[in-house]
Amino acid sequence: MARGPKSSDVPLIRRTLAIYKVSSVFTGVFLLGLVVMMVTRYGFQRDIELNGADGFLVLTPLDTLTGINFSIFLLAVHGWLYVLYLACDFVLWRLLRWPFWKFLWVAMGGIIPLLSFVFERQVPREVEALIASLEAGAGAGAGIDAGTTVDSTNTEARA
Repeated sequence: MARGPKSSDVPLIRRTLAIYKVSSVFTGVFLLGLVVMMVTRYGFQRDIELNGADGFLVLTPLDTLTGINFSIFLLAVHGWLYVLYLACDFVLWRLLRWPFWKFLWVAMGGIIPLLSFVFERQVPREVEALIASLEAGAGAGAGIDAGTTVDSTNTEARA
C-alpha cells in the first residue's frame, strides 16, 4: 500500500490548508495576547479590563474590576481557536498520512508563542510541494504503458 495522500483528497487538503493558515494566524495572535495577560496578571497582579470605571481598556488590580474581564475573554477565545487549529492539524495529518510525531509537532504551534507564525509559512509550503509531486505523479501515471513501472521514490517512468 502506498504511503502518502491520495489524489482524490487534494481538494479537501487544499480547503483544510486554507482554514489551517487562517486559524494559525488567529491562534498565534490570541496566544500572544494570552502571554501579555499572564505577565500582567501574575507579574503585576493586574487584569485587563474592558469598559471599566477608569476607561475603555485598562489594567486594574485583580480585586477591583468593575467592567468586563478581558483576560477571561482572551483565555476562552484562544482555547476555541486552538481547538480549530488542532482539528485542521488532525485532518492534514490524516489526509497526508504523516507520522504521529509530525501531528504533535504542528500542534505545538498553538502552545509555544510565535511558533504558529513559523508553521503558518512552513506547513503550507510542505503541503503544496507534496500536492505538486502528487499531481505530477498522477499526470505522469496517466500516460504510462502497461510495460513500464514507476519507482515509488521517484516519479519518473522507466521502460
